[in-house]
Amino acid sequence: MKKEVSLVNLADGESATVIAFEACHGGSSRLEAMGIRIGKKIKKLGGMFLRGPITIEIGQTRLGIGHGLAAKVIVEPDQ
Repeated sequence: MKKEVSLVNLADGESATVIAFEACHGGSSRLEAMGIRIGKKIKKLGGMFLRGPITIEIGQTRLGIGHGLAAKVIVEPDQ
């Protein structure tokens, strides 16, 4: 059984599949508008020390999201 973690707890350089959002409807809508959808493969490129933004890659697109919103993205790391 694979472990579910939030995006902020995913190691830098690690890939995962988005499995859920713990955000309110508005937060979920923002994530989906950025292309972060349930079932999508993403890769965490890096994060800032403490509570800075998280940089991710979805397909050919790279983007940064705030720590608070990233903490509400639940992923399943690839093995």
